Amino acid sequence: MTARTFTAQMSVFKGRWRVYVVLMNTTDAWPEFGFDRALPVPTFTERMEALSVLGFEPVPGAEWAWTEDSEAYGDPASPVVLIAAMRVRSWTGAGA
Repeated sequence: MTARTFTAQMSVFKGRWRVYVVLMNTTDAWPEFGFDRALPVPTFTERMEALSVLGFEPVPGAEWAWTEDSEAYGDPASPVVLIAAMRVRSWTGAGA
């Protein structure tokens, strides 16, 4: 059985970093792990451990890709929001 693939994202929400896995076409809550801090940014190892807790792992060759957005759409003076994303797969037997 082939594991399903998803997009994991990491962003700051209410002043704290969080990793979550995007589940499309469902009303189920997205799996989420909160780091309970704004700084420092979670390390690669911490992000991998968070994904593991959620029952996911990176697909082979996947890397975190960072992008920036603005807090207020269309306002170039708005504070920057950083978002990281990576393709992940559910572990065989993991409920996702």
